[in-house]
Amino acid sequence: MSIKSDRWIREMAEKHGMIEPFAPQQVRSEQGDRLISYGTSSYGYDVRCANEFKVFTNINSTIVDPKSFDERSFVNIESDVCIIPPNSFALARTIEYFRIPRKVLTICLGKSTYARCGIIVNVTPLEPEWEGHVTLEFSNTTPLPARIYANEGVAQMLFLESDEECETSYKDRGGKYQGQRGVTLPTA
Repeated sequence: MSIKSDRWIREMAEKHGMIEPFAPQQVRSEQGDRLISYGTSSYGYDVRCANEFKVFTNINSTIVDPKSFDERSFVNIESDVCIIPPNSFALARTIEYFRIPRKVLTICLGKSTYARCGIIVNVTPLEPEWEGHVTLEFSNTTPLPARIYANEGVAQMLFLESDEECETSYKDRGGKYQGQRGVTLPTA
């Protein structure tokens, strides 16, 4: 299994629709603009966060249960900036829609810009033949409110290609998050 390069990422996105919309180069700050970079890097792709957020709240005193999740545990926010309360979290989604090839496993890691502020990005691996918007979880590990910026880079996707094709892909087994659009809550 090997990690895939910028050339491979560009080819798979441009010819096979693996990432849409797609930035073939790294998009960075220009002339005093302060932008958290996104787009193709040497061995990965930095994704952007859309402006749809679900911020966790405990005002309804519900129990967090992955088998029976109560949507009232979130406040919906549509904005270019999301403030996450101290020691809380928010869900968001990527702007990019992914179509993962059958021989590829995709790992997501948070960007250092956020990690150095105590904001952790968590995403489970994107399995072979999974497709959809990626639901992102931002954990604010600090005792202070934390800011997340929409339409800017938040995490990096690394693509690992196996030397053999899997027997059963996510699509083959009818995975419950296949084709998700928007921020998707847990389902059991």
